Amino acid sequence: MTMNTCKNCNEPINGNYCSNCGQPTKVKRIDRNYVIHEIAHAFHTEKGILYTIKKLLISPGEDIKYYITENRSRLVKPIPFLIIASLIYTIALHFFHIGAEDFYVQQTEIEFPTVKIFLNWMLDHQGYVSIISGLFLAFWVKLFFRKSGYNLFEIFIILCFLSGISALISTVLVIFQGLTHWHFMLIASLIAHLYYVWAIGQFFGKKKVINYIKAFLSCMLGFYIFGFLIALVGIFIDIAIK
Repeated sequence: MTMNTCKNCNEPINGNYCSNCGQPTKVKRIDRNYVIHEIAHAFHTEKGILYTIKKLLISPGEDIKYYITENRSRLVKPIPFLIIASLIYTIALHFFHIGAEDFYVQQTEIEFPTVKIFLNWMLDHQGYVSIISGLFLAFWVKLFFRKSGYNLFEIFIILCFLSGISALISTVLVIFQGLTHWHFMLIASLIAHLYYVWAIGQFFGKKKVINYIKAFLSCMLGFYIFGFLIALVGIFIDIAIK
């Protein structure tokens, strides 16, 4: 009887799978079913993505805490969720031709063109911006809730979920603005901030008012320091060029 060798770890195989690493003896061809399976695996969850969105809209703090501490299969994985939500948001922005002027003061853009370039880049790369700004926010959340026992990575996962929902809420308002030509984007920013405060406060204890105050301060410091630094770099470049 001929014994095969595992292509992954070079261990002898007697069967359909390697007993050492689990690698199958024969690798299936990549076809439509394979691609569908890989996409489904990235969003592996017991309930589905619509269930995740529903829970994160109704009780985000409680369900994210349950995800972190008890069950990781009920909700969609946070980073793929954020990436897909951000992609949907970016597509909506481009489809309805919404740019930085719908978010920020015109005079600032004219006087400091580099700031406009940065802001447009941030709009076009919402996923990256959410991750970078999430690091700023995670630092302040960790600082204000340092006695909670959650580490910086766990807090970052919380913010990935919240950023994903924020992007989807903003997508809905982008569609409304595109269809009605009413300006909703500043409202979208306000709703997103309130959502963060509510969800973070709920995560750390929804019955304590102080948690919502800490969440508010964390968001203010995290988001606005990030935005201030971006604007400051743009202004510095424009001044240096002049």
